[in-house]
Amino acid sequence: MDPVSIAIFIFILLFSVIFHEVAHGLTAEKLGDPTARYAGRLTLNPIPHIDLFGSILLPVFLYWATAGQFVFGAAKPVPVDYRNLRNIRRDMLLVALAGPLTNIVLAFIAAQILKFIPGLSAMGEKLLFQTVLLNIVLGVFNLIPIPPLDGSKVLASIFGFLDRNWMYSLLALERFGFILIILFLFSGLLQYILLPPVYFLIKLFLGTDVPLSF
Repeated sequence: MDPVSIAIFIFILLFSVIFHEVAHGLTAEKLGDPTARYAGRLTLNPIPHIDLFGSILLPVFLYWATAGQFVFGAAKPVPVDYRNLRNIRRDMLLVALAGPLTNIVLAFIAAQILKFIPGLSAMGEKLLFQTVLLNIVLGVFNLIPIPPLDGSKVLASIFGFLDRNWMYSLLALERFGFILIILFLFSGLLQYILLPPVYFLIKLFLGTDVPLSF
């Protein structure tokens, strides 16, 4: 990618993951847990959200390891004390879904602006197009049930309706989270799990197919 494309990508990635995390925190607060607010994380200021590994080292490593074919990053996870939630199994599900759904909504809004607002500049079109693609990928990727991705908490909450011990066992795997993610990325499973729903949403939002490779 050229320097301008890299700058656009970093800008969109940064604020997409910030909106993602703030959505988790706001949802948790609505459901009884103000931990994120007390930690100063319900803000769009990037500084409190930057994580050394997820926001800097992981994207650089993935860019180098995949020759620029796949880059993924994450903000520092918003703290949530599940003990404060009114209904831990139901509310954990809602908090977990809030982040990915926010990314999908951002992608949808950007797609509608791109499709229906005439006279956009080339830079504006590029910014919106990258916003659509990146937020769809972020939303879908985070729903994969691998700790510490949000999909693991969705699965844990479902397990919690069956047996709370299963829920806690799955959540305990989070300490191995990024090791599991790296193994998943280099296992070859990524394209089979991620690409079908990503292509579906791109087609749904933009009305066109966009070739992607990871």
